[in-house]
Amino acid sequence: MNTRIAFEKELKEIHNGLLKMGKIIEESIDETIEALVNQNEELAKRVIEKDDIIDKMELDLEAECIKIIALQQPIATDLRSIASGLKIITDLERIADHCSDISKYTLKLCKENYRKPLVDIPKMAKQVKKMVGETIESYIDLDVEKAKQIKREDDVVDAYFHDLVEEINEFMKEDKEYIYQGTCLLFIIKYLERMADHATNICGWIIYNVTGVHK
Repeated sequence: MNTRIAFEKELKEIHNGLLKMGKIIEESIDETIEALVNQNEELAKRVIEKDDIIDKMELDLEAECIKIIALQQPIATDLRSIASGLKIITDLERIADHCSDISKYTLKLCKENYRKPLVDIPKMAKQVKKMVGETIESYIDLDVEKAKQIKREDDVVDAYFHDLVEEINEFMKEDKEYIYQGTCLLFIIKYLERMADHATNICGWIIYNVTGVHK
């Protein structure tokens, strides 16, 4: 096998590993919110445990990227592809971390009676998952325009975040017994907002991979 074919094969393996990682994280987002809404302690624990799997995937993929750089000494677009891949892997792992973070708060809330059914937090999470899924599609297709559109969709998540902060703060002012629950929910929506930020970061690296300019 010549050097170029071997290099492209290794890149393809990294590409496939990154896609697999993204799909697992999409599933984790769904499970995270299902556990929160239904106060499902066992499901929340499974999400936390799954984070270890994603952490290992991150380390394995990073090691592969570093090995390619060391052995193949890529230049120009090839080096850009590997460098952006490393950054994307890190952002995906951070999204998984936040699923685990939210699930830890779910465990704190399992015995609480929600003041009102959780409606807008699942909607916010659905938008975050949509962004993550579209980001993976953009990565597959090297679609710069889609990446730019996803970055704009971050405004939708920000709007949910600000509205929920106002609502939760109002409830906390009205009822001191709600403060513990409200504080947990504030952390949860902040983690969701950060997940969307990581999705936009990934879009920036996709744009860099294609154009050579990070935006």
